[in-house]
Amino acid sequence: MNLLQLEIGERAIIVKVKGRGAFRKRIMEMGFVAGKEIIAVQKAPMGDPVEYNIIGYNVTLRNSEAALIEIVTEKLAFQEQTNGMAGIPGELLLRETALMKEKIINVALVGNPNSGKTTLFNVASHSRERVGNYGGVTIDAKEARFKLDGYQFIITDLPGTYSLTEYSPEELYVRDFIFTSMPDVVVNVVDASNLERNLYLTTQLIDMDIKIVVAMNMFDDLKKQGDDLDFDYLGKLLGIPFVPTVASRGKGIEDLFRKIRDVYEGKETTIRHVHINYGESIEKSIATLQEQIRIPENSFITNQISPRFLSIKLLEKDMPTQSRLLSCINSDELFQTAKQQVQRIEKEFDEDTGTLITDARYGFVSGALRETFKPSPDKYVRRSDAIDQLVTHRYWGIPIFVFFMWATFYATFKVGSYPMSWIEAFVEFISSMVSQHMASGWLKDLLVQGIIGGVGGVIVFLPNILLLYFFISLMEDTGYMARAVFIMDKVMHRIGLHGKSFIPLIMGFGCNVPAILSTRIIESRSDRLITMMINPFMSCSARLPVYILFITAFFTSYQGSILFGLYAIGILLAISSSLLFRRAFFRKEEIPFVMELPPYRMPTPRSLAKHMWFRAEQYLRKIAGVILIASIIIWALGHFPQVHSGDIKETTIAQANEKIVPHEPDLQSSKKYEQQQQSYIGRIGRFIEPAMRPLGFDWRMSVALLTGVAAKEVVIGSLGVLYMQNPEDPEGMVSLPGRLQAQTHQLGPRVGQKVFDPIVAFSFMLFILIYFPCIGVIAAIRKESGSWKWAAFVIFYTTTLAWLVSFSFYQLAQLIL
Repeated sequence: MNLLQLEIGERAIIVKVKGRGAFRKRIMEMGFVAGKEIIAVQKAPMGDPVEYNIIGYNVTLRNSEAALIEIVTEKLAFQEQTNGMAGIPGELLLRETALMKEKIINVALVGNPNSGKTTLFNVASHSRERVGNYGGVTIDAKEARFKLDGYQFIITDLPGTYSLTEYSPEELYVRDFIFTSMPDVVVNVVDASNLERNLYLTTQLIDMDIKIVVAMNMFDDLKKQGDDLDFDYLGKLLGIPFVPTVASRGKGIEDLFRKIRDVYEGKETTIRHVHINYGESIEKSIATLQEQIRIPENSFITNQISPRFLSIKLLEKDMPTQSRLLSCINSDELFQTAKQQVQRIEKEFDEDTGTLITDARYGFVSGALRETFKPSPDKYVRRSDAIDQLVTHRYWGIPIFVFFMWATFYATFKVGSYPMSWIEAFVEFISSMVSQHMASGWLKDLLVQGIIGGVGGVIVFLPNILLLYFFISLMEDTGYMARAVFIMDKVMHRIGLHGKSFIPLIMGFGCNVPAILSTRIIESRSDRLITMMINPFMSCSARLPVYILFITAFFTSYQGSILFGLYAIGILLAISSSLLFRRAFFRKEEIPFVMELPPYRMPTPRSLAKHMWFRAEQYLRKIAGVILIASIIIWALGHFPQVHSGDIKETTIAQANEKIVPHEPDLQSSKKYEQQQQSYIGRIGRFIEPAMRPLGFDWRMSVALLTGVAAKEVVIGSLGVLYMQNPEDPEGMVSLPGRLQAQTHQLGPRVGQKVFDPIVAFSFMLFILIYFPCIGVIAAIRKESGSWKWAAFVIFYTTTLAWLVSFSFYQLAQLIL
């Protein structure tokens, strides 16, 4: 709660003063410090400013200034009675709550991609956010809390960024977060083994005039290279404390947060504001602009953002900064001055102002490192360079990548088949026990056919999901993912996309939703939109169980290669669609390809285990949630309305008159099948069956596809419920692949023929690969594109394409075979 929200006549205790510079210094000198009582006296006739009483005298503050003062009221204190404070008298409770809130420190983690921010975040707060040894893993702000030495730290992990310019969405996101949220301390996480590049971002944070602590992460890599750094002296030169850390091993984390506490409390002696010298000519322009920005009427901006930073951004021709300054009373004069100063500087140096400022920053960093950094006298040959000579080779790079992908899918299928068979046997045992020991009735049918048949059919594929994520995590954590981007950049360029599009596409093999969110790393909007729209063609882990089910049941040879082929077909469709979308909807935007190639690192077993456990947990949650509910709903729709024996008899006579008779004489089986056909689910299935019959699908397969709109795993659950009854398996004891193999058409012109064969199975898998992505993907496309137009287009395009591809394959295969 801030002071502006305090009602007239209400009292509060000040917790902390935000803002910066002269405002913060002046306001604290006037008594606005933590622990002081303040009362709102009255508002001016126009509502601004407001009169307050503090330490015995009255003072007025503008609304914009009052909003920067955090307070706690007695009412709020009673609402938040925690930590055993219930029953404490009002005055004491108010002060205790204020003291407790004063010990809450808001920390923002800022740094280059792949500097280890998220690893530090996870270790410090015991969180489980996704990490990877390549840039662009963090795509949104993540928040966590933890306590140390009586203080509560609220940590926000921001997306990785090389700069704070307007070049990419994540750069603007980080900058705006610092401006609007005003964290108490910004932790700049830098890669200690690559200081010159990482400290460039630090210079921009220095210009912002905020409280900074630098976490020199991966400090062990710097030592391993034989380099030496006097980080204490570097901190004194820059006016920022430096703390060495090795986040992956948990080293230096407590020291870092104790340093943050000292900076927050004003006890850190290293802290001082340093002006980076941009040269006499540029400094003159900065001073001229600062003078115009600093006028009292613009205090609503300058109390939050450094006028020097704003001046530098104007000289860099930063458009978002110009938009922010439009609200200044003298904006026209300010923009005219900025234009004149830019023209003067560029004429004097015959160079762009942005380039001159960038050069000055790197010069500042080089000078500071010259004083503090001593490189190893021995030339250090990185192991990564030696590996890259092979895996990024001009001729061998792509074949090696293709082999890695093939090996991933082959091992996922082959190795996963063993634990899958164990789980399958366990599910069959449970089904058998329930069938043998429960009395017949709807509850038994629900358990055996609905829950065990639906959920059990999905859970058997958990080992395959874990293996797929194991290999994906291996590529990410080792650093090979970044090399894959490098290798495939030329290919991506040929299909009209940026090399960075490759990361979201590869991520799509895990889950399309975070993959679509990760398109934020792509600077070009057109590339970003195309990548979003083709991402659903990347076979996510939800489709994998469907593939494995049908490959296991109907393909005895080359199973791993067939699985790889399905993924390859998805990639080819993505490429074709990208070329189509580029020509039809978007013009080509040339964006420079800049992608860091991090050093190879050996992933820790703990990191791999965390990735796999996280995915297992997500999969099990989905089974216990949407798949369980869907299985019960499908069972209920197939169980009701109940068809009486007389109705079944009349139906059978009518079928006989049409010379369409059941192939099996088993009356019980016929009753069950007829019940299913006449049920609600049967009516839905038979309504849509004519559209799907040319693809080789019966009504039950059509219904399963319909349920897969929610989540592709639900298709397995639906098949498990719908194909529960067959003549040879009245109690549902045979595994789902066995039940699918045994299914025959019981009615119609194809009576007695197998429902499934390899052609039908592959046609079905093609449809699963291409059609309507799940609801979560559509929502992600809507959010990231900012329009329902593109989300609706993806629904129409993928579903139409799925029908055409499956139809073409099935009809051609029938003719040829």
